[in-house]
Amino acid sequence: MGVYNAPFGSENGGSNPPGPIVNRFVLAILLFGAPLAAQQTPLDAFRGNIAAIHSRNRAAYLSHYLHTPALARVGPDGLLQGYDSFAAGVGRSWPDTLVATHFSIVPLTPDVAYGAYRYRVVDSSGSVRGVSERVFVRTPDGWKIVVTTAFPTPDAPPPPMAIVGATLIDGSGAAPVRDAVVVTRNGRIACAGPRSGCPVPADADTLRAGGKWIVPGLIDTHVHFSQTGWVDGRPDALDLRARYPYETVEAELHQRPERFFRSYLCSGVTSVFDVGGYPWTLDLQTRTARSTTAPRVVAAGPLLSTIDPWLNLPDQRQFIYMADEAAVRQAVRAHKAWGAAAIKVWYIMPPQPPDTARMSALVHAAGDEARKVGLPLIVHATGLWEAKDALRAGARVLVHSVWSGPVDDEFLALARRAGATYVPTLTVVDGYGQVTARRFVPDRPALVCVDRATRAKAFATDTVALAQRAPLSLRQRLGRIVRSIAPDLGGGRRRDQGSLNLKRVFDAGIPVALGTDAGNPLTLHGASVFRELEAMQASGLAPRDVLLAATRNAARALALDSTGTVTTGAVADLLVLDTDPLTDIRHLRDIALVIHRGEAYTRHELEYR
Repeated sequence: MGVYNAPFGSENGGSNPPGPIVNRFVLAILLFGAPLAAQQTPLDAFRGNIAAIHSRNRAAYLSHYLHTPALARVGPDGLLQGYDSFAAGVGRSWPDTLVATHFSIVPLTPDVAYGAYRYRVVDSSGSVRGVSERVFVRTPDGWKIVVTTAFPTPDAPPPPMAIVGATLIDGSGAAPVRDAVVVTRNGRIACAGPRSGCPVPADADTLRAGGKWIVPGLIDTHVHFSQTGWVDGRPDALDLRARYPYETVEAELHQRPERFFRSYLCSGVTSVFDVGGYPWTLDLQTRTARSTTAPRVVAAGPLLSTIDPWLNLPDQRQFIYMADEAAVRQAVRAHKAWGAAAIKVWYIMPPQPPDTARMSALVHAAGDEARKVGLPLIVHATGLWEAKDALRAGARVLVHSVWSGPVDDEFLALARRAGATYVPTLTVVDGYGQVTARRFVPDRPALVCVDRATRAKAFATDTVALAQRAPLSLRQRLGRIVRSIAPDLGGGRRRDQGSLNLKRVFDAGIPVALGTDAGNPLTLHGASVFRELEAMQASGLAPRDVLLAATRNAARALALDSTGTVTTGAVADLLVLDTDPLTDIRHLRDIALVIHRGEAYTRHELEYR
């Protein structure tokens, strides 16, 4: 996606190679079977003008304009006139996507008509919406354009939309509604339910979605924008700093998080929880709060850690060592001042025999201070003892599975008492395993949502890892990190134990939420959600329950009270699917449309090609 400023009313500009081409009218044809009209009226000519952009047909596009020196083109930069200068620029490049809606024609005389429509144009780096106008005159050769304008309206909300005829799975746990209507307005759900209860407004752009399914947008409760999804973002896994200096990698992440924004939307993820990273990740909360081109980001900021890891920068820290109680309480108060959404504790046992009493006291101090400042405590605790202690300290979210052994009745009782949410992150260890084995195992259908640079690095895992292994000290650090996620990395016991614990936690009525730990090596931003969802289903959860974990439950874990369901008043974050996700959670891959804050994108236009 990207910003495209249509020059003087001409929407055939842009600077990128050919990509997906769709407008809302054409979208209706591709998805829902709407017919094209013959071009016998000003409205037909109007639509033909836009259709020529979609087909990238220079001759057809120019045929709609009157060949005269008086041809007028008007935009934010003023007025230009003349057909020849206009035609000289046509066809040099085209937008990736032009979404055109709300065509209207006003006859002025029998031979003159005024027209207008709303547009959204997209290229590789963003999108902009606006209003474009035409003045048509009747000629012996048909209706021709003599005036064309385009004015961006970047702050305007998406136009109202009605999706008609799909089966609605609203994420509340209610039974599916067949032949439903969902109406969006001003970025929220205006109505959702059976046709009898949701009339289609006259001003809404209508999409016929018979044979489709509507579900809430997915929510990933465990991501890290300070990590790339490859080893260059975690050089403690494999030390490639000579080729990929860590300071440079982190600077690029700070400068260009939008590449991951697109990956998440492409994967159907409309909200994420960054549960630990450099201070700049906190700024993403404001940046994405009302964006239609980025998932909503909730962020915890720097992690409080029971060990003192080296994985920081000279001028800033993503890990704050819990040296003593005063340092812990000061850090919690600082997070509140910074605008963090939570306090994250990395409850890691050091390799030497730990002073468990001291570590426990510090974690409890963090929980106590978090309560005082009004922030939830979220904890990385993969050992059963640490997880229980975290719950006693007031943890509201456990952001990993318990891997060290079976959860017991005491753990379940503590989780219920704390009102905690359990985030299993079953598949993150697979990425570390692939790095250790020097063999990337791609999820090829999901890779279309991964930017080219990240994709290339992932495929280089086999050769780069062979050429440059981490020194022993770094491999030892990797082992410590991996053991903190999953003891016995080399055995099938790790996945089995995580799966068994997930099923027991779920059966005990503890809320479960989707989380991937994206950003870790080969746990790719956005694309990793599908394997995680499927692993949760393989653990014994029904597709309905996995979907609830990825929507309603995840929203509650993020404390987003108007997200996670397709119900009246909720933020208009939803997916239109080609197949029924309640028969198999793998069908969440079959995305036709992603709608974020009321803005609709085809899956195709979000993909990286």
